[in-house]
Amino acid sequence: MGKRIAKEVSIAIADAVKLAKAEVIAAYPITPQTHIVEHLSELVANGELDAEYITVESEHSAMSAAIGAVATGARTFTSTAAQGLALMHEMLFIASAMRLPVVMVVANRALSAPISIWNDHSDIMANRDIGWIQVWAENGQEAVDLTIQAFRIAEDKNVMFPIIVNIDGFVLSHVIEPIILPDQEEVDAFLPAFKPKYKLDPRKPITMGPVGVPEIYFEAKKAQDEAFRNTPKVIKRVWKDWAKRFGREYNAVETYRMEDAEVALLIMGSLAETAMTAVDKMRDEGKKVGLVRIRLWRPFPVQEFRRAVSKVPVLAVIDRAMPPGAVNGPVATEVKAALYNAGRKPRVVNFIAGLGGRDVTVEDFEEMAERAAFYRKKRPKELYETIGVRES
Repeated sequence: MGKRIAKEVSIAIADAVKLAKAEVIAAYPITPQTHIVEHLSELVANGELDAEYITVESEHSAMSAAIGAVATGARTFTSTAAQGLALMHEMLFIASAMRLPVVMVVANRALSAPISIWNDHSDIMANRDIGWIQVWAENGQEAVDLTIQAFRIAEDKNVMFPIIVNIDGFVLSHVIEPIILPDQEEVDAFLPAFKPKYKLDPRKPITMGPVGVPEIYFEAKKAQDEAFRNTPKVIKRVWKDWAKRFGREYNAVETYRMEDAEVALLIMGSLAETAMTAVDKMRDEGKKVGLVRIRLWRPFPVQEFRRAVSKVPVLAVIDRAMPPGAVNGPVATEVKAALYNAGRKPRVVNFIAGLGGRDVTVEDFEEMAERAAFYRKKRPKELYETIGVRES
């Protein structure tokens, strides 16, 4: 079993990629993910990782190179953030539609303009429908675990889809945390070699990504969607095996102190740990508040989510992205659809907080829970409420 050491989360993620024995890294530096690929370049240059490191001129090229590499059967990794993810946008759809299991860590960051290098979820929410499996880490240990797991999930022959591990930029990427890195032998036992069913090989020519004429395009997209919706079977199996081997459990939807909750907070990412502190404080004050954390964002875990919130009267959904002109934030929109389509309660109250790196404190979570409780029997007047913003 690996030893617990203090390490910057970005460096630990790079070490996790090394433990996974990635064969190709294609990346372009952009804050706040740069330390990940910077450390990987050092590992390759020093001979500690036997991989091809492709230095490219843009994030669009990084994803293009990653697609080409994984199509030949190479275990492939990349990382990006914010405008870099936006620049990749065109190629992201190709990776998923062609069933190419690239693993990517996104250090979530606000999108410009105005220019912001700080954390929110604007970048990934603008890319939520790209057909990639998407998971969220709350801390450095989870970022390491999820990165190693991602290779096994993506490369499983019953999956063969790319996967994004989301980590909050700076909040996770640049902090030093106590982290257990597994031993190489443990990872080797958990993660088999990548053996794709099909690959580009001049000795056995095949065609990938042909023209989809109207007579076949619709059927191809339906097949992609059906295969994508079946991936949670493998994801759950991998998480179960990880828990058995390493003692750390992961679930598509995770709850905290929900047994008798009258109000529940719902959030994704590192702020969930601050929210848990707020829940504990409110519980000490006699307030029945709980927490729901979504680990698996795509495919959205509809059944698990419905079970998690089935008994709570009101749900405060915290979004960390503000889509102009939308009815709600993206997470609240997803949550409402999941509940509405089943004729289910609870009442959903949407809050938008923490944009552009703005702090979201324990007191802010308390305020959201109290506001949500007020709306238990009264419909909110506004489509969403903002927390921590200065208004005239």
